[in-house]
Amino acid sequence: MKKINFDNDIYNTIGKNIKKYRKEKGITAAELAELVDLSHDFIRQIESEKVANTFSVETLYRISVALDVSLDKFVQK
Repeated sequence: MKKINFDNDIYNTIGKNIKKYRKEKGITAAELAELVDLSHDFIRQIESEKVANTFSVETLYRISVALDVSLDKFVQK
């Protein structure tokens, strides 16, 4: 059986994609935070490559609904 090589930077990939789709929708991080009932600072942390991130699947889902983007788009490089 072949070992699967997981992307160690999955949170960075997700954060970059959230930022990309947020900007495509023309909304600010503060506006996204309000839509998903999270703090502006937390959204900035999710989108930052400099901060070690962990966030729940529920948070990711809420962001995907707010941005009208399917979850699979967030993990694509």
